[in-house]
Amino acid sequence: MKRNIVIAVVTAAALVGGGTATALAVAGDDDDTTSVTRTDDDRDDARDDDRDGAAAPAAGKVTAAEAIAAALDHTPGTAVSAELDDGSWEIDVLAEGDTWHTVRIAPDSGKVLGAQQDDEDDAAEVRAALKNAKVTAEQAAKTAESKGTVVSVDLDDDGDDRAWETETRASGGDERDWKVDLRSATVTADRDDDSDDDSDDD
Repeated sequence: MKRNIVIAVVTAAALVGGGTATALAVAGDDDDTTSVTRTDDDRDDARDDDRDGAAAPAAGKVTAAEAIAAALDHTPGTAVSAELDDGSWEIDVLAEGDTWHTVRIAPDSGKVLGAQQDDEDDAAEVRAALKNAKVTAEQAAKTAESKGTVVSVDLDDDGDDRAWETETRASGGDERDWKVDLRSATVTADRDDDSDDDSDDD
């Protein structure tokens, strides 16, 4: 006796993003065939989008100074620059033997994401610029925090006006450039900053 049985089972479970799972089982007259189709929601993509959209560290997240400290714990040397780029902090470190390293730090946890050696050849210039400096990149980042969220620190070793160049982002999204003196840690508005106005004593 032949039997035709068609069984359809649909199960819907409300997950975090409202995901669905559908299973369909069909048994024919003479053969058994089974197909399973699973349709997941887009919550993983949404989480990825949220992470990609977080360009600057939120309050309570890893600051520039903390990222520099974490990078130097991993790769001892002299931090020369720090920048929040592509969802991670990138710290350039001049290590012993005049070798350059780029260390990537997670902006949400402070963990080291990776490190690589770079082929830079300006170690002598950098060491000369920092020879009499009393302020490190980490200290410059901490000092500049009074102006907003620091998103980059970089050594300006050109000419006689050597300083730490920092960029800050205010809560409203406005970005400003500042110079931090290598010896006194005095913060002044960058004269080359197009947005320079009289609001730097907010």
